[in-house]
Amino acid sequence: EVQLQASGGGWVQAGGSLRLSCLASGFDWDDYAIGWFRQAPGKEREEVTLYSISERSMHYADSIKGRFIMFIERDKSTVALQMNNLLPEDTAVYYCGAARERSIPTGLEYEWNHWGQGTLVTVSS
Repeated sequence: EVQLQASGGGWVQAGGSLRLSCLASGFDWDDYAIGWFRQAPGKEREEVTLYSISERSMHYADSIKGRFIMFIERDKSTVALQMNNLLPEDTAVYYCGAARERSIPTGLEYEWNHWGQGTLVTVSS
């Protein structure tokens, strides 16, 4: 069974840093894309970072580009999200997810069927 457990959320002032961690188990790392998502109150879930197994590259949302970095540590079975220069608009519940990746003629598709429980990040102004 694929299991994801997110941790590391908390309160921080604007400009501060926070490191989230996702403990993953129950799957082959070579078969799944890994990403971090977030959902703020009243808003839809937003993709923050994504590691594509086919492209072997990281993708970052424009809203956090240059501030957040995702690290995959297979030996520790963890996926970390280092968040720097945090802004109040970064306040949200953060989720780690795992997805099957499929190539199609127009690009890549993901099936996000596995999620961690989420961890709350609150950034004060």
